[in-house]
Amino acid sequence: MRRLIINGDPGIRKDAVIEYEGEELTCFGISRNGEWHGPERVQLWCTVGDESEREDYDFRNFVPHFLEVDHADAEEITVIQAKGPLAI
Repeated sequence: MRRLIINGDPGIRKDAVIEYEGEELTCFGISRNGEWHGPERVQLWCTVGDESEREDYDFRNFVPHFLEVDHADAEEITVIQAKGPLAI
């Protein structure tokens, strides 16, 4: 599990499935930053991981401060599924 900061909005929401650097990842949670006073482009701070890490995310069995952080532009993300089945 790690944090992925995406510069720009590739059109994803919670539980989206994306491909980044050849790896298929699920976006467990997304925080949208920069809407009002942020940078020129919005940033999505995503907690991503393999689907096998879902239980650890759901039960908060991790320390967010110690997650590895990657940065990417929206153009580097391939969207496989834009949102989860229950996302609105």
